[in-house]
Amino acid sequence: DNVDQKAAAELGIKVSNTPEAPAEAVAEMTVAALLALNRQLVPANTALHMGEWKKTIGSGLKGQKVLLLGFGRIGRRTAELLRVFGAELMACDPQWNSAEAERLGVRRAVLPEALAEADVISLHAAGRDTLLGAAEFARMRPGVALLNSARGDLIDEAALIAALEKGVVVRVWLDVFCEEPYRGVLTKFPQVLLTPHIGTYTRQCRLEMETAAVANLLRDLGL
Repeated sequence: DNVDQKAAAELGIKVSNTPEAPAEAVAEMTVAALLALNRQLVPANTALHMGEWKKTIGSGLKGQKVLLLGFGRIGRRTAELLRVFGAELMACDPQWNSAEAERLGVRRAVLPEALAEADVISLHAAGRDTLLGAAEFARMRPGVALLNSARGDLIDEAALIAALEKGVVVRVWLDVFCEEPYRGVLTKFPQVLLTPHIGTYTRQCRLEMETAAVANLLRDLGL
């Protein structure tokens, strides 16, 4: 969606992408971030580096209700990884893949009801329309964890900050932002884990993306 595809078509410019390559890397990082948040690894590490021996009780994934907003390639791979931990999985996506949902044990959910049920909400949707604003945060149960590896625009930042201050959202991981590099208010919240849009930054993923891009280029040039 960074390319004006209508204009490209009018000018006879071929446009291609590499949708398969990022799925594994982004799904892995999503699960890694959730584990780090649930077990409070970052504050435990920080405390120990400061000479403090602090033990805190975290949360396991077994039995947690995870809502996936988007059930495309990355959402499905995330579900595949999470089911190994015994999480209860549900997803919202207008383009529903019933075969994959059945294979992965993912229940189709309606967003308003699912928001009130979820312990974890993970965004994997396309597009730039806001999915989580003040009305959606108001429906969430207190203590929810929120993960976003998709698009910064999907979350209303002001509404998220209000939800953090109220204790509705207690753990957050963001790898994407409306403006990048990000230097906003969320940097002040210790319960928010922030990474600089590195979901696809594995050697394997970058090699696969670049190889696929070259293959697309050769195909589109008729070589």
